[in-house]
Amino acid sequence: MISIVDDDESVRQGLSRLLTSVGFAVNTFASAEEYLSSDQLERADCLILDIRMSGMSGIELERQLVANQSEVPVIFITAHEEETERVQALEGDARTVLIKPFSEEALLSAISKAVTA
Repeated sequence: MISIVDDDESVRQGLSRLLTSVGFAVNTFASAEEYLSSDQLERADCLILDIRMSGMSGIELERQLVANQSEVPVIFITAHEEETERVQALEGDARTVLIKPFSEEALLSAISKAVTA
């Protein structure tokens, strides 16, 4: 199960279509808060989180999950190539940061590494 948390509906839909086409089960969420209030917290095998979202950011969500002893691997995605955000994202337990637009191959490779680590 891959959970996608991104406030951009077109990104959620595109990633969901890609991942389901290669055999993954997918859940999508428009915000960190929506994900936290769902029943999917223990079901995800990998999280794809946008770094910048309205409300709680992806980095804040990942920090909260780590504080609650979640071990789900995280892949951050962002449209912003700011080094400070990338460093902050990787200071936690995140596996990688992909800059939008990224290739299908880059995402699938990151997921493969994350779920087999």
